[in-house]
Amino acid sequence: MEKPEHHHEERISGSVERVTFHNEESGFSVLRLKVKKRKEPVAVVGYTAAPAPGEFMECVGEWHNDRTHGLQFKASKMTPVQPTTLKGKERYLASGQIKGIGTFTAKQMVEQFGDAVFKVIEHEPERLLELQGIGRKRLEMIKASWAEQRAVRDIMLFLQNHGVGTARAWKIYRRYRERAIAVVTENPYRLSLDIDGIGFQTADTIAISLGVARNSVMRAEAGISHVLARMALDGHCAVPEETLIDEASRLLEIDRPLVAEAVANEKLTRRIVGETIDETTCIFLESLHRAETGVASGITRLKQGILPWKALDPHDVLPWIEEETGLVLSPSQRSAVTLVLSSKVSIITGGPGVGKTTILKAILAVLEREEVSVALCAPTGRAAKRLTESTGIEAKTIHRLLEFDPIAYDFRRCRGNPLETSFVVVDETSMVDVLLMQKLMAAIPEQAAAVFVGDVDQLPSVGPGAVLSDLISSDAIPTVRLTEIFRQAAESMIVVNAHRINQGLLPLTAEGKELSDFYVIPASSPDDIYGKVMQLVTERIPKRFGFDPVKDIQVLTPMNKGGIGTRALNADLQARLNPAAEPRVTRFGSTFARGDKVIQTVNNYDKEVFNGDIGQIESVSVEDDLLTALFDRHRVEYAFSELEEMSLAYATSIHKSQGSEYPAVVIPLAMQHFTMLERNLIYTAVTRGRKLVVIVTEPKALAIAIQNCKSKRRLTGLVQRLKNSGIQNWQNW
Repeated sequence: MEKPEHHHEERISGSVERVTFHNEESGFSVLRLKVKKRKEPVAVVGYTAAPAPGEFMECVGEWHNDRTHGLQFKASKMTPVQPTTLKGKERYLASGQIKGIGTFTAKQMVEQFGDAVFKVIEHEPERLLELQGIGRKRLEMIKASWAEQRAVRDIMLFLQNHGVGTARAWKIYRRYRERAIAVVTENPYRLSLDIDGIGFQTADTIAISLGVARNSVMRAEAGISHVLARMALDGHCAVPEETLIDEASRLLEIDRPLVAEAVANEKLTRRIVGETIDETTCIFLESLHRAETGVASGITRLKQGILPWKALDPHDVLPWIEEETGLVLSPSQRSAVTLVLSSKVSIITGGPGVGKTTILKAILAVLEREEVSVALCAPTGRAAKRLTESTGIEAKTIHRLLEFDPIAYDFRRCRGNPLETSFVVVDETSMVDVLLMQKLMAAIPEQAAAVFVGDVDQLPSVGPGAVLSDLISSDAIPTVRLTEIFRQAAESMIVVNAHRINQGLLPLTAEGKELSDFYVIPASSPDDIYGKVMQLVTERIPKRFGFDPVKDIQVLTPMNKGGIGTRALNADLQARLNPAAEPRVTRFGSTFARGDKVIQTVNNYDKEVFNGDIGQIESVSVEDDLLTALFDRHRVEYAFSELEEMSLAYATSIHKSQGSEYPAVVIPLAMQHFTMLERNLIYTAVTRGRKLVVIVTEPKALAIAIQNCKSKRRLTGLVQRLKNSGIQNWQNW
């Protein structure tokens, strides 16, 4: 692998000759800068607030020879300075930046006031009335526009002086506008709450730069929310209070009594909520506490209503199902159909090949006969697409079903504007976190029924909570747990081995030379695993099975870091599978090019792409600061400043793969993954493969993972809430 060139940052400065491109949303700009001792204007690329011809710009960055656009100066910092020459001042005023001033007026102003023209606008704006064509209304427009431009410059300079890069400074300005300096000075920790891409550590750096004491109560209060948010990334809705105080004290290097005081303060403001779970005092972020109570009250509300098909006898429809639809139901499936059609809220859970889809099709056929309106949904686009294909009825993502409103940044469908349906099917429920489930429950009308379908033995949601597991554990909701593998599914080694793994047994491997859909390839070390994975993806699987290495084969690994983590594998697979694609763009530590396989890493409701969605890059335009990617026929555009939302996806974490299926899956497992080696992790990875699963492993690592089912229980209060809601244990009916 080639070593990257070593670059040194340089400084250049000069007047803006031309603004070739400026994106008002991101601040990304392409300028032509007239620099002393250079005959031709320099192309400068970077982020700045409101560049204008005639303005003097000081830039820090590196020279870069772009294959398409030639020599450019890529600026990490661009600081605008008002022009000092008469010609520069006239060009700046005539640039259109100051509303109410055109070319003729700019010339007049410079002729009338000379070098003092900026001082006149700033301190004696009434003198502009001396000029022909400027009346009171136009004067007010000039004053307001001048003040806005000054505010932008002052804010950007202030933020840059406190260690904020231009791209982030622009985000802060866009969020707070003229209040930016006041907001940041008063409480810099608000940035981590209000602005995507700015976490506690960045806000903390700014706060320290502003003189906030490391042992201040303000810092301790912000640190508490940060620790709770970090625990939520591990899936917990709550944290024991003593654990929270210990962790915040360690992280912030603040004495425990001060942290305890901050916890008490935060409770009073209701930013956090204290509650007892299993006799332990625990702390919730207010948003997660509200989400849990919302889910519990939503379940209770639904169960209190009457069935929308109250005249239907669930037992009588079983012969009709088999006669009219051709579906042959086993005894367990007949019981499942009867239970769901008898229940306002119900759950169907089970592994692959146990007939969940057959049960759904039978139920939906009955409801279609009864003219009952239905709504089908799933957490991801891929899961919704699979549900549509298996049932023949259109399914939507939960976000689309609830009609996200980008202006209000919330869902249109809610308690006050519920869904217009009588039956809701939620597939892949194990993936749904407590925040999204709260929104969904609020939108289901009281007269409707709902069934939650999913595999409770898979990994829980990426987001906080363990909703499906908690709903089942509460014994508040009628539940069908399917275990019988049907004949056709039993012919698949993927299905057979998924169930073996779930039972704590090692997978079976095919004997002889016949092709199988499941292989375990032993390896002696992480380096050996790496070599075999690269060979499988780039050569052996495409050659033997005909799978496309980019579109069909997915590497699923337990971790992001390390030699066989997502980062290292992505970089090397990109180099092997998409080596010559141009142009390329590098942002936030990743390089992207046309043809690259990518994954969305956060929910973006405006673009309708969500955490875990996988797509492929269609185009990269350096000139337009724009990357276009295709996600299942949905075309999405990204400004380069938004690329922190995206990662390469030749290899992804097993957690990110939930709800997706791939033609072929390759799973590297090593002892270095020791802390991650758990049964539900391997089970989830194996059940992602549709036609081929290959595990490349140190034998001991696979054995440990399958034996380890002591999955860390997520700390939630949902089971307790449902048990305390007064809902009768359904098994006692």
